[in-house]
Amino acid sequence: MSATPNGAAAQPFVSHPIRLRLNGEDRQLDVLPWTTLLDLLREQLDLTGSKKGCDHGQCGACTVLRDGKRVNACLTLAVMCDGAELTTIEGLASGDVLHPMQQAFIKRDAFQCGYCTPGQICSAVGLMNEGRAHDTAQIQELMSGNLCRCGAYGNIRDAIEDVVLGGEQ
Repeated sequence: MSATPNGAAAQPFVSHPIRLRLNGEDRQLDVLPWTTLLDLLREQLDLTGSKKGCDHGQCGACTVLRDGKRVNACLTLAVMCDGAELTTIEGLASGDVLHPMQQAFIKRDAFQCGYCTPGQICSAVGLMNEGRAHDTAQIQELMSGNLCRCGAYGNIRDAIEDVVLGGEQ
């Protein structure tokens, strides 16, 4: 064991046990205190749908649902999710049946390169859960935290409107 500058013995890194429900499955994990939820999902659990875009909470590519609400996984420490229910893009479908938002994104061709799509879809499901979007302007405002570098915003908005506002507009 190495010593610190003041001569004291350096303490080993201590992982913390957490329990969570991830995509419908109960999980018990040991995580280091600085591990982000995004790194836990991608690097330790091989759930790579959530993307690391900016790693600063500005692009929304890492958006997942925590207890049904949208969170940026890059800004959320994994230890903060102890006891939470998490849903990633991999957990939205029910077997071979896609979530209505996933179906709408396909129908409306609401993606180009697809990098932002998992975060866009999770954010849209969270928006739907919140029940605050009642028109196009509200959808646009409430989705403003999710960027699409390809510029597929019109189709993304149309897909969300189909599900949230109930049918093609």
